[in-house]
Amino acid sequence: MTSQLTEKLNAIFKKMRGYGKLTESNVADAVREVRLALLAADVNYQVAKDFCEEVKKKCLGKEVIDSIRPGDLFVKIVHEELIARFTSEAGEINPNRPLRLLLCGLNGAGKTTTAAKLALWFKHQHQHVMLVAGDLARPAAIAQLQTLGKQIDVPVLTWPDEKDVRKVAQAARQEAELRRADVVIFDTAGRLDVDDALLTELETVTKAWEPQESLLVADAATGQTAVKVAQAFSARVPLTGLVLSKFDADVRGGAALSLQSVTQCPIKFLGTGEAVNAFEVFAPQRLVSRMLGMGDIIGLVEKAQADFDLESAAKLEEKLKKNSFDFNDFLAQMRQIKKLGPLENLLGMLPGMANVKTLPGDEKSLGRVEAMILSMTLEERKRPEVLNARRRLRIANGSGTSVSELNTLLRRFEEMKKMMQRLARGGNPEKLLKQMLGGRR
Repeated sequence: MTSQLTEKLNAIFKKMRGYGKLTESNVADAVREVRLALLAADVNYQVAKDFCEEVKKKCLGKEVIDSIRPGDLFVKIVHEELIARFTSEAGEINPNRPLRLLLCGLNGAGKTTTAAKLALWFKHQHQHVMLVAGDLARPAAIAQLQTLGKQIDVPVLTWPDEKDVRKVAQAARQEAELRRADVVIFDTAGRLDVDDALLTELETVTKAWEPQESLLVADAATGQTAVKVAQAFSARVPLTGLVLSKFDADVRGGAALSLQSVTQCPIKFLGTGEAVNAFEVFAPQRLVSRMLGMGDIIGLVEKAQADFDLESAAKLEEKLKKNSFDFNDFLAQMRQIKKLGPLENLLGMLPGMANVKTLPGDEKSLGRVEAMILSMTLEERKRPEVLNARRRLRIANGSGTSVSELNTLLRRFEEMKKMMQRLARGGNPEKLLKQMLGGRR
């Protein structure tokens, strides 16, 4: 996510760090390059202009401290100004319960999926959550929400024979009160584009539902289009916040900055993948750190804590110490890593790794590796040394790969096994990581 903007900003920062001091000339040049980078990232023109003027003013008005290099000071000012643009006191979700929440947006923005993601997020906060199928226009919308509700074990209120969305809202309020729900999320109808009929229907639903939170789901990857959609909705519906869906697909990274600045409506959540748990609270400081290539270690740790099985990790450590790590363990760990989301997103959370394009274990390669391991017998997974030429040919044919790929996997598995054993016995993690990524012994 935001990889193009990150790459361009880092190139600018690198150049600034080469100067002995900040001057009006080199600051003006750097600010001009920052503005071009923001415009290329699909940031609104006025937003980019105002941002750069503020950065320039602060750079030329700052006294450089002896212990801070001028280039680092420039980075610090850009970092602080970005955070200031994103920060809003109204960013947190309404704490009052019961909470009625309304989701709106265009078709294709991921509104119904976001409803399920939001419900799961509240569920993890130990809230009694319910979903309301209020999209009566799109075929199969109700069925989609029911499927998602079943997947996350959250009840979905439906009135499939009702054609009046106002009556659905009224009935849902009564049902939610009877069931004493803490949070009720109303999924509304969308359109392919903003039109008066859609906004009029939303106004009707809002009056009947009386939500304490009205969130617009906007597709981050659409850039300036998302800004125009947000402006149109906010003019007719009292929005309290934004959810940027498909944020993992926003390689340019301009939608978030533009939306916050133009609409003056706080971004509250980010959708970071297709899975129902690929959802996070919007944290300005952490997003800005990712945008500037500084990583987001806190976010990575939180994802790991939520998705990793600590008991399994302890067992794995013991197996490594006893030299009994096999392909079953390898497969289990690979699946744990995949739970955290796309590898590109994980790399963006590591300082200095945001611009890494490929790794030996990219998404496609992981799928082929998994196919090869699943084509092995239980004995072969436990004792790879039994894999003779005949067995290797069978595994390659069964997994749709080649014997050459299988041989590469076996070689890398042995190398990784040795490195992991050294790490478990107190090896240097940084040195081992460089060896794994560089393929050196």
